[in-house]
Amino acid sequence: MAALQRSVVSPAGRHSASVILLHGSGDTGPGVRAWIKQVLNQDLVFQHIKVIYPTAPARPYTPMRGALSTVWFDRWKISNECPEHIETIDSMCRVLTNVIDDEVKNGISKNKIILGGFSMGGGMAMHLAYRYHQDVAGVFALSSFLNKTSAVYQALQKNESVLPELFQCHGTADELVLHSWGEETNKMLKSLGVATSFHSFPNLNHELHKTELEKLSSWIVKKLPVETAMSNE
Repeated sequence: MAALQRSVVSPAGRHSASVILLHGSGDTGPGVRAWIKQVLNQDLVFQHIKVIYPTAPARPYTPMRGALSTVWFDRWKISNECPEHIETIDSMCRVLTNVIDDEVKNGISKNKIILGGFSMGGGMAMHLAYRYHQDVAGVFALSSFLNKTSAVYQALQKNESVLPELFQCHGTADELVLHSWGEETNKMLKSLGVATSFHSFPNLNHELHKTELEKLSSWIVKKLPVETAMSNE
């Protein structure tokens, strides 16, 4: 598969960490970047952190009766009860690993990379981090969920290493991805050894919120602080 198209917000200063932010189903990297900019009245921008917004390749999407859509993976339906479409999840994990590898080649170690996303993008990020890249700095999932029998849970049952922290947000009025699905995902991951936080937003539907993005921004900086000890080269 060809390299993913990416929209990038460069750091204002010296690049020492990266965030890879995955859009929701049917969106694009530039689309979610523009949405965040609209909600925050500015880009999600940092002094030392590059923010990368890849775009999923268009593929037939079963919930849309097989119509082409920019989705990270296929699913039988939008529900936490059905099995995962593991083939398409795994092939996309391999493609997204190339995005991580590109950052590593640029001198950014994996413990200076955060993976996250909105809706399906958050689900994808959880698969990518907890099954394949447990050495990243953290994971965030906004209005996201994992299926009840997720391969993520199965992988973590056998795990003994320290896992990246999860930052999760969800609107209580979400009618597409129910708040209870997000909560259940958080509790399950916590029971499997993941340090988690879960922030509920009253009356918020399946959308982004300014306070949510401000909390996320603060958490990112906490997980990826500026390296003050390094000499100015």
